[in-house]
Amino acid sequence: MKICVTSEGGNLDSKVDPRFGRCQYFIIVDTDTLALEAIENPNIESMGGAGIQSGQFVAEKKVKAVLTGNVGPNAFQTLQSAAVDVVTGISGTVKEAVGKYKKGELKPTQGPSVSSKFGMPPNK
Repeated sequence: MKICVTSEGGNLDSKVDPRFGRCQYFIIVDTDTLALEAIENPNIESMGGAGIQSGQFVAEKKVKAVLTGNVGPNAFQTLQSAAVDVVTGISGTVKEAVGKYKKGELKPTQGPSVSSKFGMPPNK
């Protein structure tokens, strides 16, 4: 099964990024083989709609779940409508998060964990 972990770097030892829509990387992991694909987030600099765009991007990768620190309402709704489970409150490394998921220690979140503007760069 393929899952996605938001990450600050491009490998299993990277820290989980607390943001979904504007995370640094999406790490797509096959939980059976631990084969991974690290993808730089193409929406990190979006002026708006990063959560929706990132949700659509991840859903197109045919993942069954997203593990992240936080997710806003627009991204959550986009992922839910694509039948992708969302698990928030994740910290530590990507490898640790995948391990906990494989052991069944992580349960899907029932709603967004932050407001729609969380993760936006501050106005200068």
